[in-house]
Amino acid sequence: MKVYADKRRTEREFNVGDWVFLKLQPYKQTSVAVRKSLKLASKFYGPYQVMKKIGPVAYKLELPPTAKIYPVFHISQLKKKIGAKMTPAIDPPVCSPDGQPLVYPTTILDRRMVKRGNKPAVQVLVQWINLPEEATWEDY
Repeated sequence: MKVYADKRRTEREFNVGDWVFLKLQPYKQTSVAVRKSLKLASKFYGPYQVMKKIGPVAYKLELPPTAKIYPVFHISQLKKKIGAKMTPAIDPPVCSPDGQPLVYPTTILDRRMVKRGNKPAVQVLVQWINLPEEATWEDY
């Protein structure tokens, strides 16, 4: 079994000063995905700069001050940023002390009627604060 696992395994190593993307959950992003559809939630956040190599497989990242998570991550949760063009950072959402994302609606942009079975339902297009995504349709 080890032979088959090693065929897909790649050796990764980062240097201090490299830019990497951070995967917060190994599978579904339920902890920071504030969307109904987890398929559309961001899988990687960042890019963040590597500050220090802690051990052979652990790295300390320079996270924003609003991130309330420990800044040391396993190498399997990191992906190297390729290219010189700097993309805007997707920061983890601002969290409350109990770890829940702080998300507030700022504006109602539109309203529509949809059918749920035989009953009509009202939905509103909401612009959110503390989220990098576009406006979403929510039940009213």
